Amino acid sequence: MPSPARLTVDLNALAANFHTLEAVSGARVHPVVKADSYGLGAARCAARLMAEGARTFFVARTDEGVALRRALGIEPVIYVLDGCVGHAAAILKAAELRPVLNQPAQLQAWRDAGGGLCGVQIDTGMNRLGFRVEDAPDAFDGLELVLSHLACSDDPAEPMNRRQRDVFAEVAARYPGAVRSFANSGGCFLGPDFAFDAVRPGISLYGGGPEGRPDDRVRAVATLAAEVLQVRDVPAGESVGYSRGFVADAPRRIATCATGYADGVLRAYSPKGQAIIGGEIRSLLGRVSMDVCAVDATGVDVAVGDEVELFGPRRLIDDAAAAAGTISYELLTSITARVPRVYVG
Repeated sequence: MPSPARLTVDLNALAANFHTLEAVSGARVHPVVKADSYGLGAARCAARLMAEGARTFFVARTDEGVALRRALGIEPVIYVLDGCVGHAAAILKAAELRPVLNQPAQLQAWRDAGGGLCGVQIDTGMNRLGFRVEDAPDAFDGLELVLSHLACSDDPAEPMNRRQRDVFAEVAARYPGAVRSFANSGGCFLGPDFAFDAVRPGISLYGGGPEGRPDDRVRAVATLAAEVLQVRDVPAGESVGYSRGFVADAPRRIATCATGYADGVLRAYSPKGQAIIGGEIRSLLGRVSMDVCAVDATGVDVAVGDEVELFGPRRLIDDAAAAAGTISYELLTSITARVPRVYVG
């Protein structure tokens, strides 16, 4: 039986975003495909990005890198942002993955395993991963990449962006010949002096705006849709869903849709969530349940089997995320494996 909920991934839109990021940054684009391409399917997304010219990818975990290597073959370069964690060196080497080394212990573990091609991350102020500037290692054989990560690139007016950029430029100069990578999605739009040699966009490849809100330069890639399971009339004074989360102040028509928090539609959508139904943006009513949610269909021509769009080209991912009190990253990566991915383009 086909699923009554599905996540459609527009690979043509993904490709268009890739080329937009190339153009706006003026640098090579090394896509970030961690977390299964933000929930959209790394194997299919990365394969299409390779067809568009991408040859270097970033994942977070070693096992993500192993899976991507199996999917793409030996041609692309795959960096693992976690670095050389624990006893991962043998696995990294067997899959021809390159660790992004983040601290002295990781560098030593990689050397103890025989070394090889790798990257180094420098912490320029985010205090998350990477060597502190004063602990940055000297240049060494096998070092192909030096990178850092912007903390506030979604706010172009934040002075920290420039401070980080200047620190990175100074430290990266210690590694002549290494590829310099600094800009994430937001950083791609901060200007050419933030791009260096290669940029590492993630969310804007998959349809999210670089400033956490819709951007006309970024096309929608993912569409979460579900079928209407039932339509009912609710008299004034009656409630909808658990805990009487919505009480009708007038007669309402309710469409019960086949998607809930077990599919990744966050419970936080209540009470501000919206969806496209019958060509109109309508509110979700009451609590999101495990398998269903209710949409206000009053005055809308809708029937069982019709499609409701939770987010997509008509209900952009950043707007949907804001209504749920979160960000597009979380909304995409929350879509569970129960929802089939359908690829077009």
